[in-house]
Amino acid sequence: MQLTEDRHRPLRPARWRPRPGGVAPIVGLLVLLLVLVAIRQPDFLAPPSLMSFLGRSAPLVLLAAGQYFVIVSGEFDLSVGSLVTAQVVVAARLIDSDPSRTWPVVALLLAGGMLVGLVNGLVTTRLRVPSFITTLGMFLILVGAVYLWSDGAPKGGLSEEFRRFGRRAFEDVPGLGRVPYALLVLLVAATLAVLLMRSDFGRTLVAVGDNPRTAELSGVRVWRTRTVAFVLSGLAAALAAILLGGYSGVSFQAGAGLEFGAITAVVLGGVALGGGRGSVVGAMLGALTLETLFVLMNFYGVSGALRSTVQGAIILAAVAVSGLRSSSR
Repeated sequence: MQLTEDRHRPLRPARWRPRPGGVAPIVGLLVLLLVLVAIRQPDFLAPPSLMSFLGRSAPLVLLAAGQYFVIVSGEFDLSVGSLVTAQVVVAARLIDSDPSRTWPVVALLLAGGMLVGLVNGLVTTRLRVPSFITTLGMFLILVGAVYLWSDGAPKGGLSEEFRRFGRRAFEDVPGLGRVPYALLVLLVAATLAVLLMRSDFGRTLVAVGDNPRTAELSGVRVWRTRTVAFVLSGLAAALAAILLGGYSGVSFQAGAGLEFGAITAVVLGGVALGGGRGSVVGAMLGALTLETLFVLMNFYGVSGALRSTVQGAIILAAVAVSGLRSSSR
């Protein structure tokens, strides 16, 4: 009798719920912010303005992608901001406005970024030092080394060939107008990041972050996987330094606070702080959303000093949500 009643009961439509770690929430938030910006400044969504915004956002998006590799594997990288500053100052000192030194220095910066990531990874995984401590120590080492090497003031200068990565653009592109070189660098790097996460390495990286013990019992070399994640983060920081140096020039403040901006972007994009969940696309969209939020604050006259406050609130909210989810399991 009960079975008959159940058979005739109308079926309720399945309630849609966002997939944990999916990009739907961050896409919705980004669209909402873009609409609010467009209401305040209608020209913002015009192709020239939008291309310029995407080019300016490229360094943070790259840093977010690099930070994603580390966070999804269950670690943190607090050294990327100081690494960006060190790379810009070192580039100016070595190039010294000589165009012929541009490409060798670019190669040196990329290798240096990977080396810093390798050291972070090996100290964290082989010496079993928490990544928070390891990368905080690297942060302080880089800041002190740069100040010591430059005697407290940046020396030398960046060549025009170096600066074109962050300042120049393809002009008169049909339908778009001006397409910054930085945007093209970002598109190539983002494509490679997505392909990497769809490979066996990407699945292994997520598995290590989700349950390192199970991954190890399955034959995964956890230390090597996490070390590669740190190397990728260092490489992303080097790319961001090249773009930022080209855009804004030499400054000790070039990378100030970018490590927290990258972490905020990653958690905003739905990546779990404990690792094992989230996508690199979500992390990069989180960076764009954060930049859009800052643009909106600027248009509405909100002080830029509140940026750190906003980032801190987002990180605290992400930690709280992560804690609630863990306690409900």
